[in-house]
Amino acid sequence: MIELYSNARLPTEFGLFRIYTFVNDENKDHAVIVRGDPRGKEDVPVRIHSECLTGDVLGSLRCDCRDQLIQSLRYLGRQDYGMLIYLRQEGRGIGLLNKIKAYSLQDSGADTVEANLKLGLPVDSRDYSFASEVIKFFEIKSIYIMTNNPEKMKALIESGINVKGRIPIFSDPTPYDKFYLETKKIKLGHEIENI
Repeated sequence: MIELYSNARLPTEFGLFRIYTFVNDENKDHAVIVRGDPRGKEDVPVRIHSECLTGDVLGSLRCDCRDQLIQSLRYLGRQDYGMLIYLRQEGRGIGLLNKIKAYSLQDSGADTVEANLKLGLPVDSRDYSFASEVIKFFEIKSIYIMTNNPEKMKALIESGINVKGRIPIFSDPTPYDKFYLETKKIKLGHEIENI
């Protein structure tokens, strides 16, 4: 399903990584950020992060995406080895255009789940098969997944990944994302303890 395309050194404020790109069936430019050498290792910390232009790049406070990304990179930068798989599936898979439409509905009182449904879109259409293939490519024997989302864990386990456990990522709620985080906890089952 995937084939290594290229890799290079990636020095960051969080530490020295390598960035890998792969040719894949989806024709999407996913990125894999690798700390140390996780090949063939057990208990590798792995973050699977879905793209969020508004949060990751622009610093939007409507979500906790940027905070989760930074916390993950900071954590991985302190480890001997680990991995962050950056998936190009904006807005839980609905794309940037629809995500901004959903934002507009949220401005009128809908929550993140209701907004997607009002647009006739799935609540969450993300796919984690590329991430599973990357973990297999590196022959990683077992992982600890950095997530609050039990569905992400379930998808990896169903694809044959040995998930030993979860590393939670907590963000302090802001007035702008508290309702969003509550919705993720109540309607999507995210394991968020600090709201």
